Amino acid sequence: MFPVCRVEDLPEGESVRIELGDAMPAIAVFHAEGAFYAVDDTCSHQDASLSEGWVEGCFVECPLHAALFDLRTGAPTCLPARRPVRTHEVSVLDGMIHVRPAVREEAVA
Repeated sequence: MFPVCRVEDLPEGESVRIELGDAMPAIAVFHAEGAFYAVDDTCSHQDASLSEGWVEGCFVECPLHAALFDLRTGAPTCLPARRPVRTHEVSVLDGMIHVRPAVREEAVA
């Protein structure tokens, strides 16, 4: 688990980008509808930061081409995105938000 920030430092409807090193993609952590969600920060359609997108309910809109992703599942809900973004486990411990990155799936040759 990696610490992100204190709960009070991530207001409702906002997000924060975290980078965990060169071997892992950046993760966007969102506060939406009273819960915290984490997804890969890069849109699956094109290289754009989802943490810079717009949050509405439990969805984030990509700032580049308006693809919409469900923060709960990572699934795209409209074009141009067709592939989901990976989700990550989020927990709150002693007022601090933590993320457990999902295991990266290895490509099958």
